[in-house]
Amino acid sequence: MKVSIINGPNLNLIGTREPEIYGHESLTDYLLLMSKKYPGIRFTIFQNNIEGEIINEIQRCSDADAIIINAGAYTHTSIAIADALRAVACKKIIEVHISNVYAREHYRRESLIAGVCMGSICGFGLKSYDLAVMSLLS
Repeated sequence: MKVSIINGPNLNLIGTREPEIYGHESLTDYLLLMSKKYPGIRFTIFQNNIEGEIINEIQRCSDADAIIINAGAYTHTSIAIADALRAVACKKIIEVHISNVYAREHYRRESLIAGVCMGSICGFGLKSYDLAVMSLLS
């Protein structure tokens, strides 16, 4: 199984950015551990702060069995990312957020990509990614 993990803006700062919300562990380190935990899955991991580069990566996922996407703040603003997810051949798409977006600012409570995804996971810290993989395996 090939799973593409796509991360949006500021997620490269996880581990140092607002540790009271996101924790102290780096996202890169956590995702590398996941690769070892699930040896039967080929992960591709992508992070970019630029909306168009995220869209380009989604379009490159035509051979992925699943996409796990944390679009960061673009979740709430990007019709273009939602359209790219809608257009890609892969239909097993899971939206992930590290924090509980519903316990944060009001504007974070609306996701423009959730309707394109088979499910959304939020609020479990970095374990949200692990929960997404487990849902793909069940």
